Formats: sequence, C-alpha cells, structure tokens
Amino acid sequence: MTGTKTPPRVCYRCGREAATGARCSCGEPLWLKTDGTDGVDATDRADRTDATGVSWPETSRSSIWRYRDLLPVSRPPGIGSVVGGTPLFRTPRLDDYAGCELRVKDESANPTGSFKDRGSAVGVARALDAGDDWVGTVSHGNMAMSTAATAASAGLNCLVLVPDDIPTERLTHIARYDPTLVRVEGDYGRLYDVSLDLPGVRFVNSDAPLRVAGQKTTALEICEAFADDGRTPDAIVAPVSSGGHASAIWKAVCELRDANLLNAESLPRLYFVQAAACDPIAEAFRNGADSVTPVDGGETVAYSIANASPPSGNRVLAAVRDTGGAVLSVADDAILDAKRLLARRAGLCVEPASATTLAGIRHLSTAGEIDPEESVVAIATGTGFRERSALAETPESVPIGDLPERVASLVSG
Repeated sequence: MTGTKTPPRVCYRCGREAATGARCSCGEPLWLKTDGTDGVDATDRADRTDATGVSWPETSRSSIWRYRDLLPVSRPPGIGSVVGGTPLFRTPRLDDYAGCELRVKDESANPTGSFKDRGSAVGVARALDAGDDWVGTVSHGNMAMSTAATAASAGLNCLVLVPDDIPTERLTHIARYDPTLVRVEGDYGRLYDVSLDLPGVRFVNSDAPLRVAGQKTTALEICEAFADDGRTPDAIVAPVSSGGHASAIWKAVCELRDANLLNAESLPRLYFVQAAACDPIAEAFRNGADSVTPVDGGETVAYSIANASPPSGNRVLAAVRDTGGAVLSVADDAILDAKRLLARRAGLCVEPASATTLAGIRHLSTAGEIDPEESVVAIATGTGFRERSALAETPESVPIGDLPERVASLVSG
C-alpha cells in the first residue's frame, strides 16, 4: 500500500466507501480501508477476507515507517520521518498500585512529546504527496503543536484554529513553530465541522482518516513487542477525548486480527478512560447506549481530554464492545494520585490526561475487571513537562561545609 495513492475511506458501521472526506453519509467517521478490513462489525466478520500481504516487518527501522505497508503515504522529510518507535517497558514498582503486571508505552519520546506526532506525520506526508501547500488543524494543545512542528520541518504552511480565549501560555507553545494562528470567536465546538469545508487547506483533525492511520501505529508497536515473546497483551488502556486515538488502536487490532497476527479468540481488551467531570463516552457506555450524547462538561485537571461532544464517540463504544473492554471515568483526585506515582515509582513525568490510564487500571483491578497476573499496557500519551506545577515542599538548604555530615545522616537513615 506504500506510495502516493490513498486508498478509499470506509465507514466502520455501515461499510459505505468514499474517495474523500472525513464523515460517512450515515454521520459516522470514516477511516482508510485496508485489505480485508472493509468494516469491522462483528456480525459481518465471518464474511470478510483476511488481510493479504501483511506480516510483522523484518526491517530494523524503529519508527512508524516500519509499518509502511499499512501506511498509504510516502515517508516525509523532517521530524515526520522519525516519529514512533517509543519505549514500552515494565514498571514493577507500580504493579501493587495497578493490581496487575503493568507496562507503560511512553509517547512523550516523540519529537513534540505526544502521540499526536504519529498522525501529524501521515497527514503532512499525504499533503506533500498530493502537492498541497497548506495543512491545518483545530486544536489548542498537543495536536496544534505537533501539526505545526511537523509541517515546519517539511516546509509546508500550517493553519491552526484556536479559541479566542486561549491562554497566552498555550498560544506561546504553539507559536514557536511559526504556524498561521487564527483565534476564532464563537462556538469553538463547531469548528471541527466548519473546518472540513474550508478551502485550500488539508485539515488533519483529531479523528481524520489520515491521523487515525498514523496513530494506529501505537498499538502496532505494542502488539509486535509482545509477539516477539509469543504473547498478546491482555489489555491496552488509553485516555480518550475525541475518540480518534481510541479508534486508531481498534483499527490496528482489527488489521492484525484480519492478517492472522492476533488470535481472534484472545484479542487485547481495549479500555478507554475519561475524566469524571467530562465523560460523555463513559456515560453512554454505563447506560448501555449505542450513541454518545453531548454533555455540559465541567472543569478537570485533565483538560486536554475534556471533550464534551466527541466526534468519534460512537466508534469508541463499538471498539470496546468488540474487544470485551469498557469506557470508564475517574475523578481528578485519582488522576493526580496516579500522576504522582508515575513520577515517583516509574520515573515518568506525564500530563494529567496520561495519568488517567493508571487511575483507570487501578479502578478496573479493584472492580475485578483486570486480574493480578494479567499483562496490561498503559499508554502515556504526552509529556508533563509543559505543565505548571507547584512544589509539594521547599527543599532544605544546607551550607556547603555541612554537606558531608548531612549526606551521611541521610544515607544512614
């Protein structure tokens, strides 16, 4: 599938195909069609042909381009050429807290510090393949920084639409990559739909088919790492906002299942976590609903995933039901506790949204959904080094002449 020809888009729900666009005529989001994955409704699975020509790559390349046969674009120049290949490692000091055998996939190792670089790389690559001059996104956080940085390194113009009341600190983070920034007055929630019809700019928004194609590589890397030991993760846990990354993780699992690289009888269970103050997808899951109803979200420390009207929310519900997982929400106190422990026991500085994974795993283990012997992967989606935080306590001050005596007293207990 490598090259400049983009495959058709297909609706996960009704199976309709389209040559372009982000939404199906039925209203649901589209994703790129891969051989054998033309719709993933469980009722139709027996009638589908397995994906052909897909196997674990033999290349030693440690980036998303390791999976070039599943990426419908050419490898771009700049930082987009090296995204992915992020660490996946055991965190045994968190096992007791998590209630399982825990591993963390650290997406802060990407060039701009978040998983968003995976989708930005594919979106920018497609723009280059098509001869576009502009890419764009609707974001005031990690996706804005990622798209702007990836475009800058590839020599493309970038348009970022942000809310009129965006804090100056966030604006400064985005502006350092020199995109064209436009503050938009009015209902920022409408911008997702409005942007799809803006002329002359290829928008790579949160659940755009090209972004989903790039972000599925997170799960491909996880499953390949386990396959090296002849295993499959029992569960994969990630934060969820718009539903784009969650959809991508499911897409990867579907493609691997159809290629017979995952056993259909032992797929990883997918769990997605929201903040309790703004949890429309979790609410729909709790209620047994097939569709997500927008909510009036409250304030939360995990502001980057506080999406009151997630465009791919229904697709997330389908993903967890297909794999035997769930969507849940956790309180801010639990998020902050998990954030502290990720730093103190695993050496990871993550943003609050990333910490929802550990808080969610703890909740699931306590509820008996996850067993102590199970292997669970928490995806830490972004760095916490951009977060403002106050010191819990001021470090002591010691005269240099007294230092030997003080250190001796510390190490002696």
